[in-house]
Amino acid sequence: MTVLATGVAPGPTLPPRRRPPLARVAPALAGYAFVVVVLVGAGTPAVDIARWTTYALLAVLLPGTLVFRALRGRPHTLVEDLAMGAAVGLVLELAAWAAFTAVGAPGWLRAWPLAVLLPFAAVPRLRRHWRPRYATVAPAGWAWSLAAIVAGFTLYLSESFLQVNPVLPTDEGQAQYIDLAFQLSIAGAATHQVPPDVPQVAGEPLHYHWFGFAHLAATSLVSGVDLPTVLFRLAVPALCALAAVLVAVVGWRISGRPYVGVVASALMFTVGEFGFENGWRQLFGTQTTFIVWGSPSMTYSWVLLVPLLAVLGEVVGRARGVAVPPLGRGGWVLAGLFLAASTGAKASSVPVVLAALAFTAVLLLAVRRRLPRAVLVAAGLALAAQGFATAVLFAFESHGVTLDPLSGLRTYVPTDRSAGVTAAVWVAVSVAFLLSLQLRLAGVVALLRVRRARLEPVQVFLFGGALAGPATYLLVGHPGSSNQYFTRAGFAFGVLLSAWGWVELAERAALSARERRLLAVAAAGFAVLLTAIQLDSTTVTPATPAYAPVLPLLVWAGGLTVVGLLLALCWPALTGRFPALAGRGGLLVLTAVLVAGAPGLVLDAAAGRANPNGGAYPVVPMPASRVEAARWVRAHSDPDDVVATNVHCRVVVNGWCDARTFWLSAYAERAVLVEGWAFAPRMVGLPEGPYAPFWDAERLRVNDAAVTAPTAAGLATLRHRYGVRWLVVDRDVGVESPQLRTLADLRFTNARMAVYHLG
Repeated sequence: MTVLATGVAPGPTLPPRRRPPLARVAPALAGYAFVVVVLVGAGTPAVDIARWTTYALLAVLLPGTLVFRALRGRPHTLVEDLAMGAAVGLVLELAAWAAFTAVGAPGWLRAWPLAVLLPFAAVPRLRRHWRPRYATVAPAGWAWSLAAIVAGFTLYLSESFLQVNPVLPTDEGQAQYIDLAFQLSIAGAATHQVPPDVPQVAGEPLHYHWFGFAHLAATSLVSGVDLPTVLFRLAVPALCALAAVLVAVVGWRISGRPYVGVVASALMFTVGEFGFENGWRQLFGTQTTFIVWGSPSMTYSWVLLVPLLAVLGEVVGRARGVAVPPLGRGGWVLAGLFLAASTGAKASSVPVVLAALAFTAVLLLAVRRRLPRAVLVAAGLALAAQGFATAVLFAFESHGVTLDPLSGLRTYVPTDRSAGVTAAVWVAVSVAFLLSLQLRLAGVVALLRVRRARLEPVQVFLFGGALAGPATYLLVGHPGSSNQYFTRAGFAFGVLLSAWGWVELAERAALSARERRLLAVAAAGFAVLLTAIQLDSTTVTPATPAYAPVLPLLVWAGGLTVVGLLLALCWPALTGRFPALAGRGGLLVLTAVLVAGAPGLVLDAAAGRANPNGGAYPVVPMPASRVEAARWVRAHSDPDDVVATNVHCRVVVNGWCDARTFWLSAYAERAVLVEGWAFAPRMVGLPEGPYAPFWDAERLRVNDAAVTAPTAAGLATLRHRYGVRWLVVDRDVGVESPQLRTLADLRFTNARMAVYHLG
């Protein structure tokens, strides 16, 4: 690859015709209204939506936008200021949350925006940032396309997440995706702890990427909306919408072409994985499907990572011919803010950024024989951020990540076949991996071809990140497959570069307005056809032999390839009959390839709807009676109270406890002396997996004896040594000793649960 611009520049951009103010904001209002309708349809109280909206506008968007305007250079567009400002606001919110919570005043967090608003109202040099003037207006087609992306993805969230997960369980048969209660428990701890401890083991340090859960806590504290409503209704659609808008504005900024951004957003939030098994099997993981609600910290990390790419893209070298005003010196402050927040948003973000900067530095040095100082400074900042995360946030815990090359692919390769067969299967599985997770990045190949492999420095940076993500996934292993998150971090780089390639190919095709509309209709028709065929198929491939799960993907890829070859054979005749097709074949092929995964989101949503107790993912029981007891504890206890319980196991298999139970700490929002310990950092990666025994046998003995064989001395030990104030008993797990009523105060009961106060 040659890092040398070809001089290919954006075509002349005419200033858009000024539209009436209402017409300019209509796409945003329509998108917001659509999301509100979906939320109301999912049972979200209108008053909570109003409270959250007020919080988002006054406590995130407004202060963040003012600070972003003060840091960036000349204004570009209003939508960029608002999107980047929202990301800055989230960083400022994190700092404010830490400060107020550390001094024991989380209830005062709602006052934090005054620290920004008052100076910007009082200082003359800052007051001008309230009403800047913009020379550029977002094109109407760009804005409406983005609104459609947000609306479409919100529909996916409604079907796959909102409609199948009540805010609070309504019956004893309710089930829930296994990680959601754990995530809610961390957010609950963050409402009164900084840094939060492991909620299921009181006092155990949580060496983890918990910043996204601090955001959930801050949302609840400032808005007054109940924390389960924040997680199960408001935060996920909001973060996804913000991420979609940020991808669009950052793609526009780095390329100078508005539609690079909106195409990248569509690739990220409209097209799913090329999997084709009705959402039942994730193969090598997913990029956006499922993970945006199954692990909302991933989405939170994107809204910090994507604007960081805009800043670092300018540091390594802006693309030639880009008319977007540079961010200026304030970009360094923005880089510092986004890097600092990214450290604890997701552990995978900064390593991929570091790898992308290193990749860029090596190629710049090899080709241009010089390395800009700014690249070294940026790498130094990223290295410092990673060092802080490793030493302070994660305390050098590996969280089960080990050097284990190709562990994510090895599952599908048989070990009892000949060397030739094994080699052939390795090739097939590797192709399946690329098709499943990387097909949406096919535009990168087009960009390399159009530019004859001579990329701009910013494109090299994006290419480095797009490579680093899956390369790290293939290099390391994790018992819970969490190495997938490296591919998801790299995906943010890749979709921007892939969209850039598609737009440059489209520009070379020089389509008329009518031809662009025809291409859009053809792409949509192809996507609908693939989706309809897949929805009509309900067969799930058996899990044996080992490579069986990848066969549907390979069969479909082979079938579509055959169709493509047949069209290629007929192409001379088609161009003779329709001369307008001449020179547009590459664009048509690339468009078809990019939308081939369109059924992914629809199939995933359909799978979730077919399984109302949590979708096609590992679930745990979440009976309403348990949650009712936990909520009672929350309402009648202090935030620093410690709770004990007799529930530790999700299931017991051959006498071994699967210690993945998090419901009490989640819905009580209180620390539990010993609940389920499997996700404590010291336990992750142990050979026994979730069945590893608890490390403090004496604590567990005292805890359990309080229910089965209570004594005054034992309860006193709980109260004074461990700080336990409440004892929550699940009688389906084990009925408490009658003696307990004489030693503790029974405060709450229902058909299943009992809650005692220890005084």
